[in-house]
Amino acid sequence: MATTQTKDYYGALGVKKTATPDEIRKAFRKLARKYHPDVNPGDKKAEEKFKEISEANDVLSDEKKRKIYDQLGFYSDSIDPAAAEAAARGGYGGHAGGGQQGVPFDFSGFDFSDFQGGAGASQGGGFGSSFRDIFSGMFNGGQRGGSRGPQPGTDLEYHVTVDFWTAVRGGVTRLEITRQETCPTCKGKSTTGGSAECGECHGSGQVTQMGGRMKFNIQCPRCGGSGKVQNACATCEGHGVVSRRSPLEIRIKPGTRDGQRIRLAGKGNAGTDGGPAGDLYLIIKAGTHPVFKRTGDDIHVTVPITVVEAALGAKIEVPTIDTHDGAGRTQLKIPPGTQTGQKLRLREKGVPSAAHEGVRGDQIVEVKVIVPRVQDERSKEILRELARLNPEDPREEQMRDV
Repeated sequence: MATTQTKDYYGALGVKKTATPDEIRKAFRKLARKYHPDVNPGDKKAEEKFKEISEANDVLSDEKKRKIYDQLGFYSDSIDPAAAEAAARGGYGGHAGGGQQGVPFDFSGFDFSDFQGGAGASQGGGFGSSFRDIFSGMFNGGQRGGSRGPQPGTDLEYHVTVDFWTAVRGGVTRLEITRQETCPTCKGKSTTGGSAECGECHGSGQVTQMGGRMKFNIQCPRCGGSGKVQNACATCEGHGVVSRRSPLEIRIKPGTRDGQRIRLAGKGNAGTDGGPAGDLYLIIKAGTHPVFKRTGDDIHVTVPITVVEAALGAKIEVPTIDTHDGAGRTQLKIPPGTQTGQKLRLREKGVPSAAHEGVRGDQIVEVKVIVPRVQDERSKEILRELARLNPEDPREEQMRDV
């Protein structure tokens, strides 16, 4: 009879037993990106690691499965949750030995000699009071059953670069992704008919699990107790999915921001045996522009003005994201006495909001006063006259505070 090996799902994902569902999800996604077969083609160790973390995530991300695993130390689809809870408390709701209710145990391998007397009996009140301790220690080393039935596909994440105008105005971008698709030969079932002797239990249907000084028999997790396994599909090597590279057209909404995360439901890796496909997450990297700077839904632009425009005020034309192609101009009023660095606002001339229909940001115009290079004597004389008529010292207040 074969002996199963203990599996530590929390250790496989590198999380604590107290980890939240979100922490488990993040840990799996991080490891999945590292060990995914598409990232490590032909690497059998990476492939096995990916299978290991996928199995761990399958159990720990499901509240009911995780509860059974935490109670018993292993998980099987054939375990009744009520029986698992009873076992964790140290009792059973039915005949345990035959596996008719709860976990299928075979007590023939137990050695109860240490519980019929001695220290255990005198201190703990005999075997009955030690019942919970026995099974608690035993179940902590158990193994979950093999994953059977529909299995959901894993999520994918891609970084997509779009140019400045596509992010601002919206548009269509195209990329190629590598994803796992349902195997065309076995239709995701992993097998093609026919069977062979199970290599884990050697046809017996049961495996032996060690728990300290005791041993107990459980249903073989690979063949489900039948002693036989189906022949693996040659096309997908028993995975139920095959890796394919396919083109994808994505519609970018107007106002999409740099770093925005877009979810495409069902566009991730295919599930197996009828399980749903995972999701595809796109992380947007928006391009920049030499004139316009974007902050959220606001547009920032620096506009030069002359000394005369700054001193007397003026109406000037400024570029906006609506007029960058030459179709019309937007006027901005410069108040008299405007200084370099002063910021003026153009309401609703910014980027359309991707989250709120009909809402736009503003355009913030920073003024930069350009001082002319005076070379002729007439202009110099005019400036000297201007200085005599306006004998203000712009440094006076600063010097007074020193």
